[in-house]
Formats: sequence, C-alpha cells, structure tokens
Amino acid sequence: MSSKIPKLASGIPKLGFGSGTYYFKYGNDTIDENLVSILTKALTSGVTHIDSAECYNTDYEVAKAIKQSKLPRSDIWITDKYFAGDSSYTVKSKEDDPYHHLVAALKRLDTPYVDLYLIHSPFIKTDVHGFDLSKAWGFMERCKKEGLAKHIGVSNFGVEDLKVIIDKKDSLPIEFNQIEFNAFLQNQTPGVVEFCKENNIQLEAYSPLGPLYKGDLKTGVGKLFDEYLDTLVKKYNRSKTQILLHWVAAIGIVPITTTSKESRLAEFLEVFEGFELTPEEVEKITEIGKSYKPVLRQYWKPEYSKYDS
Repeated sequence: MSSKIPKLASGIPKLGFGSGTYYFKYGNDTIDENLVSILTKALTSGVTHIDSAECYNTDYEVAKAIKQSKLPRSDIWITDKYFAGDSSYTVKSKEDDPYHHLVAALKRLDTPYVDLYLIHSPFIKTDVHGFDLSKAWGFMERCKKEGLAKHIGVSNFGVEDLKVIIDKKDSLPIEFNQIEFNAFLQNQTPGVVEFCKENNIQLEAYSPLGPLYKGDLKTGVGKLFDEYLDTLVKKYNRSKTQILLHWVAAIGIVPITTTSKESRLAEFLEVFEGFELTPEEVEKITEIGKSYKPVLRQYWKPEYSKYDS
C-alpha cells in the first residue's frame, strides 16, 4: 500500500490521526468499536500515523485496528505518551515511571516498539512521582536505547521545561514536542515554536482545526480570516479543513487531527495532493491568525491561559 501522505526524514507521516479527544475514555475499559472501525478504515485507506496516549486509554482499540488492517508493522507509525498529570499534581500514571509504562503499553498494543514516545506534560516532581523531570528523561532514554521506542520527545512543554532536558549533560536529544497549535494559537507558551525550530525539535500540532470549530468567524479578525479561507477554497477547490492542515504542514509542523466520519478520511488523504499554497498565502494565513485576540486555547487552560491576551 502506498500512502498519499508524505513523510519527513524521521519517517513520521506529515499528518496524524488522533485516538484521543473525541474518543478519550480514561477510566472506561469498554472497547470502543467505533474507534476500532474508524482506525481500521484510516489505516487501510493510507492514514497510517496513529497518535495515542496512556490517558486516552485506547491501546486495545489501536491494537485491534492494526490487526484488522493486516498492514505490516513497519508501514504504521504509532505514538504513545506517558501520563505525567497536570499542574494540580492529583493524577498521574498507574505505572512507576515512563519506562515501566511503555513496557506495559507495548503488551496492550501488541507491538514490540512504538515509533514515538512522549512525556505528555512537564508537571513532574519528586514528591509526587518519585523522580523529577530530568530523571524522567532518563527513563525515556532507556526506552530508546532498548529499542522500545524509535524516537523520544515531549508534549505541552514550554521553553523552560525543554531547557531542563537540553541542559542535562550527555542526554539524548528531544526529537519532538507535541503542542496545541492552530492559526489562532501560534505559540502554546511564549516563544516555544521558534525555540523548537532553533533546537531541531520537530513540532506536532494537536487541535489544528480549532478556528473552524471554536473560533469566532462572524466578526472582526475571525471574519477576515474566514473570508480569506473562502478565496483559497475557490482557488484550489479544496475544503477549509484541507487548507488549514496544509498550512500547518507548510510551516514545518505535523498536524494531528481526528474524525468519527469515514468520509473525512478522503479529505485527510488529499491534504498533500494536487495543490500547494504559495509562500505568500502561507504568510497571510499566519499573519491574520496572529491578530486573533484572545488566542483560541482549548486545553491546559489552568496551566497556560495566563499567557492569553
């Protein structure tokens, strides 16, 4: 099977399908057959990048879909995340540490490795987890050295969090940082996008379509933004979904999106087919989006909404 979704040098497909958000079921162990079905269809259609996490609790669904797809493991990219918890420090992984979580997750996923393993958030401290952020990275390094994860990285990390690891002597590099990112939220935390690019950390964007579903597109900047998308839709005969996902990829970030509708998988597959935004169009989407105030933040509000203005 040849996918229409191109890959970066690391091997990661330039668009991923998320098994969280709509399908999130932490604390519920009932198999979601709807998720199994859409994942199987995604894989067999050519959307072979599956983004998962401990707190999504969808490992068994991912495993079942992979088995039903009958695709070789090497054709599929799987991302998993260690559940560190949030800034309340009241919830965290059921496992002792990131290494032991991945060992357990691989059994549920029925695979010998994941392609990418992330620390889901930087909210780790010794009196809660038994180790600090620096030591947490040591467990991630062990996962990579033992071949349990081909690539390692983080999620929802700001610049100062990244520096804790980067400044650690002789540590393996942070390869990825998955953050909330959309045209109306172009820095989850101050300066994080530029910092990651300067330090060769590949960015991934979750909720990249936020402006279409949660933004105000009737007044002010939002209306201007939507009207400009309309011109691109007419020019390229592509949907607004495709335009925005293409824009994210065009600025060097891997979009992670999801759907419950099989019909939308065709949209995802055509994001990189048959059209290319010009540099000027990419810049105009960027600039109009930056003017949207306050920024459109849907997640990690207790931690990061202090930066919204």
